Amino acid sequence: MSIIHSVSGSARPAYTIRHLVLGAAASLVAITAASAADLPVKAKAVEYVKICSLYGAGYYYIPGTDTCIKLSGYVRADANFLGGNYNKPGWDQGNAEGTKSRDRDYFTTRVRTELQIDTRTMTEYGVVRTYMNPRFQFDTGAGPSSGVITLDYGFVQFAGFTLGKAVSAFQTPWGSSGANSSTSFLIGGYDNINGISQIAYTWEFGNGVSAQVAIEDNRVINRAPLLNASLVQPATGVFSGVFTNSYGGNVAPDFVGNIRIDQKSFTAQLSAAAHNIHANYYAGPGGIAPVETDGHPSDVWGFAIMGGLQLKDLPTGPGDKLSLDFTYIDGAAKYLISGVTGSSFDAFSGGTNFAGSYNGMAVLSLLDGVYTTGSRIEKTTGWGFRGGFLHNWSPTWQTSVFGSYTHIEYNGNATAAFCAMFTALSPKSNGFTCNPDFNIWQVGTRTAWTPVKNLTFGIEVMYTVLDQSHTGSQTLTNPGALTGTFKPTAVYDFKDQGLISGTVGVRRTF
Repeated sequence: MSIIHSVSGSARPAYTIRHLVLGAAASLVAITAASAADLPVKAKAVEYVKICSLYGAGYYYIPGTDTCIKLSGYVRADANFLGGNYNKPGWDQGNAEGTKSRDRDYFTTRVRTELQIDTRTMTEYGVVRTYMNPRFQFDTGAGPSSGVITLDYGFVQFAGFTLGKAVSAFQTPWGSSGANSSTSFLIGGYDNINGISQIAYTWEFGNGVSAQVAIEDNRVINRAPLLNASLVQPATGVFSGVFTNSYGGNVAPDFVGNIRIDQKSFTAQLSAAAHNIHANYYAGPGGIAPVETDGHPSDVWGFAIMGGLQLKDLPTGPGDKLSLDFTYIDGAAKYLISGVTGSSFDAFSGGTNFAGSYNGMAVLSLLDGVYTTGSRIEKTTGWGFRGGFLHNWSPTWQTSVFGSYTHIEYNGNATAAFCAMFTALSPKSNGFTCNPDFNIWQVGTRTAWTPVKNLTFGIEVMYTVLDQSHTGSQTLTNPGALTGTFKPTAVYDFKDQGLISGTVGVRRTF
């Protein structure tokens, strides 16, 4: 009995445990089913950013759209010597080479960052593109936490049209690089790195052949000053070349166009521009401020033409380039000396032509034209040539050499009007003759090292000559007080000036 009882006692717990386990499992299934019924609908898979291969490397689809976007940009830091930022020659009062003034900056610095945003969408009319490049810049002399924000380009392209701020139709593809240099001040041709507001249309004919026409806003960028020689001018003009600008309002845009052939071995371009010259009123008796009843000269049209050629398949080595352009202007001087360059050039030096003189000086005035009371507008003319050769020593080292020559000429009537005004502003001596014609020539070289992709260190040196045509001397009365410099009252000789400038810097592109 006891044995039977023992067996029966041991079997009963096993039966109970088996039923408990099965009951627990059934309960768990029931609970799980109930919990699953309470869960939300399964979320959609994450939509990852996809590569857009339609427009080249670096484009991605904006999630949820059919628009592709590319983000890029750069950071650039420069130190500039004996001039201004971006290797600006010392051809103004503030940085004039050779003045040796105690308040002169012998170096300047600039740090610039730029974000480039490019979007493209395929439509039934073709690609719709937008582009902008906001810039943030900090220069020598700015406060520790201040700087400027600029915008070189901001435009929409649609069905062949470009609307907004973009590269001028006049400019060659290599124009903004200054013929293989980093300076923004290689003159002798159109070099507007900041873009210009425009409405343009481009035809693509195939095989690299294209044409473009544009209406461009000339209000600031493409206007050199217009001189009313009958108007009383500031005394500072005799040593700065800056006179009162007598342009009127903006009544007509510039009309610009080009034809271009772009091949693997070369690019050729022919450009033309028409530029309206709209004067303010004549000066009244004694050169007083103009009023409407004084009348005004009739508008005239200036023009510019340019031919450019870049050779890209050279026997000197892979990637080498030879860039050339020639420009002629008639009443449209900023197509020859353009962009941020300015419209007057002056420099002092210790060298003199006559005993007893204090300094030598060059004074050059860039004008679209000259007029006097009762006369028509007399346009200036000029021509210029630029060239640059880029050679790659290796995948990481390259050197360029570049140069330019620019000539500005006043016709007989313009010279007579200018010289009557210029001679009266200060005493002249030592056989003074007045001639506002001038030349500027430049030569330079740049070497760059790219140790890793998109990181470049560069050094550039440039020599500029201000070749002026006045002779003799003039007496400047207290020029220091007028300009904020320390130049004394003295005799200054008209003399050509040579200027050396340079820059070193680093650029990281991303």
